[in-house]
Amino acid sequence: MLHSTAHFETEHGKRYATQLCRHFAHKIETVETEEGGECRFSIGTARLRAAPDRLTIEASAPTAAELAELQSVVESHLLRFAFREGDRRLDWAA
Repeated sequence: MLHSTAHFETEHGKRYATQLCRHFAHKIETVETEEGGECRFSIGTARLRAAPDRLTIEASAPTAAELAELQSVVESHLLRFAFREGDRRLDWAA
């Protein structure tokens, strides 16, 4: 299993975690938690942890291609929801 992590600096981490979980819940299994949530895609899992100053996303998938796709899906949706935060990108680290 391959893993990567990204941090999105924001004061609205909990709101974005909730929004992502509820959005994806229409098609995949999601779990909302006090600290964020988990989105279980067929290609891998994204764990969301909100803090007062950021949203941390931990992605895991069996292959590099699936990990890249998972990162892209989660990132594109997060950036769409966070459009008021300006033009930003996530830096994923292994």
